[in-house]
Amino acid sequence: MAFGFIKKVFSFGKKEVVEERPAEDAPLPPIDWKALESLKEGQESASSALPDEPVPTPPEKPAPRPTPEEPAPPPTPERPAPAPTPEEPTPPAKPEEPTPQPTPAEPEPAPTPVPPPAPQPPAPQPVEPEPAPVEIPPPAEPVHEPQPSVPPEIPVQPPETPGTPPPEVPAQPTPVEIPVPSQPTELPPAESLPPIRQPSPLETEVLTEIAPELEAAPKPVAGKVVVTKKVEQKTEPVAAQPVAKLSWFQRLKSGLSRSSRELGDNISGVFTKGRLTEDIVDDLEEVLIRADLGMETAIRITDTLSSGRYGRQTTEADVRQVMAQEVEKVLGPVAMPLELDLSHKPHVILVVGVNGTGKTTTIGKLAAKLTAGGLSVMLAAGDTFRAAAIEQLKIWGERTNSPVIASKLGADAAGLAWDAYEKAKAAGSDVLIIDTAGRLQNRTELMAELEKIVRVLGKHDAEAPHTVLQTVDATTGQNALNQVEIFRNVAGVNGLVMTKLDGTARGGILVAIAAKHKLPVYFIGVGEQVDDLEPFSAGDFAKAIAGVA
Repeated sequence: MAFGFIKKVFSFGKKEVVEERPAEDAPLPPIDWKALESLKEGQESASSALPDEPVPTPPEKPAPRPTPEEPAPPPTPERPAPAPTPEEPTPPAKPEEPTPQPTPAEPEPAPTPVPPPAPQPPAPQPVEPEPAPVEIPPPAEPVHEPQPSVPPEIPVQPPETPGTPPPEVPAQPTPVEIPVPSQPTELPPAESLPPIRQPSPLETEVLTEIAPELEAAPKPVAGKVVVTKKVEQKTEPVAAQPVAKLSWFQRLKSGLSRSSRELGDNISGVFTKGRLTEDIVDDLEEVLIRADLGMETAIRITDTLSSGRYGRQTTEADVRQVMAQEVEKVLGPVAMPLELDLSHKPHVILVVGVNGTGKTTTIGKLAAKLTAGGLSVMLAAGDTFRAAAIEQLKIWGERTNSPVIASKLGADAAGLAWDAYEKAKAAGSDVLIIDTAGRLQNRTELMAELEKIVRVLGKHDAEAPHTVLQTVDATTGQNALNQVEIFRNVAGVNGLVMTKLDGTARGGILVAIAAKHKLPVYFIGVGEQVDDLEPFSAGDFAKAIAGVA
C-alpha cells in the first residue's frame, strides 16, 4: 500500500520527470531493503492514510488529515500512532493500489537524481522526501490519476504543513532529495506531506508552460503591421482618384454652363409657335444682345437663321446650332497662340488690367507654363501699391522656381521695371513678366503711370514691351468693351486673357470684344488651378456657350 501511495505521490512531479526518462540508463543508487521492509510493516498505517487520497473526490474528507499531523510533529517512531487511523480504512478502494507494489523492484530514481536544481528546497526538506526517489519509477502509469486527486487536497494540506511545502517542491526536483542518506525517514513525509505539496509544483509547472504562450503573444504585432500596410495600399488608390480629371472642353463647358443655360432658357421661351416669323426673329435678337454677344454678333445669327428657315418650323436645337456656327466665325480670327520672339532676350510681357481681374494669378499660371516648356522666367512685382500682390507673386515664384524682383511698398513702378529688365538681361532669362497695379480706365493719373512704364522699357529695347496682355474679367459685361479700348490706346495692348468665365452668365462678352476690337485672345481661364488657364479655342468656346455637345 505504501508503495502505491508513494508512487501516486511522486506521479505528480513525474510529469516533467518523464521527459528525463533517458536518464534511467544511469546506474541506480543502492536500494535499502530494510527500509522497504519497514515500509511493508507500515502498510496498514499507510492504508489508513491512503483512503485520504481517494477521499479527495469529496473535498470535505480532508478533515481526517489532522491525524497525519500527529505523526508529523513527532519523529518517525510515532509511525505506530497512525494505528488508530485504521478507523478511516473504511474506504477499501485503496487496497487495490498494492498491485503497483511489484514496481518497487523498479526503483529508478535515476531520472530525478540527474537534475540537481534545489533552489527552493531548504536543507531540512531533503530529509523527508528522499525515500520518494526509490519509488518514483512506477509513476509513469498513474500519472493521470494523481492529478485530479491533488487539487482537492491543495486547500486542505497547506495549513497542515507550512514548513513541509518545500519538500513537495523538491519532489519535482527530487534529485536533490535523493542524495540525502535519510531515506528510511521517508515514511512520514511520503505518507502525507509529498502528496500535499505536489500541487504547488504542478502549478508552477503550469505557469512555466503558460509563460511561453505569453511570449508568443508578440506575434499578433506582426499581424498589425500587415494590416497597416494593407490600409496604406487602400489609401493609395483613393489618392489616385483625383487623377481622373475632366478634359479641357468639359471644364470649359462646365464654366460656361451658366451662360449657356440662361441663354438656352431665353431662346426656348421665344420659340413657342414653332414657325420662324419676323416677331420671333426680333425677340431672338434681343435675347442674344442681353447675353452680351453684342449687336453685331446678334444680327449675324438672326440673319443667317432667317435666310434659310424663315416661315419654316424651327426648334431650339436649330437656333443653338446656327449660333455655334456664327460665334465660331466671329472668334476664329482672334483665336491665336501666344508667340515669343526669343531673338529679343528677355522677351518682355507686360500685364495690365483693372483691379480684381486676376493679373497676378494669370502671371503665375503663365510662368508655370513657360517654365514647364524649359524657358527661364523672371517675375517683377510692379504692383507696388498692394502688399498682398508682392507676396502673392513671390509665392508663384517659389512654385515655378522663378526669381522675383520686388521693391518696397509704394516704390516707383517704372523704376522697378527698369531694374528688372537689367537683371533679367544679366541673368540671361528668356522671359520677363512684369505685373502692374490695377487701375480704372477713367483714372488719368494711373493711366499716365502705366504709359511711363512702357516708355522706360522702350529705352532698353525699342520694341519692349514685346507683348502687352490685358486681363478681362468676364463678369464685367459691356463695360469691358470700354476698358479694352482705353488700355489699348495707353499701353498698346496687343492680346487678351479672359478670366473668370466659370463664375458668370455673361460669357458672351468675349464675342462682343472680339467682334469690335479684333484683338487676339491668347488664353481663357475657368478656374483657380494652374492648368485652368488654357489657350483659346474658338470652336470649343462656341460649342460650350451655345450648349452644343
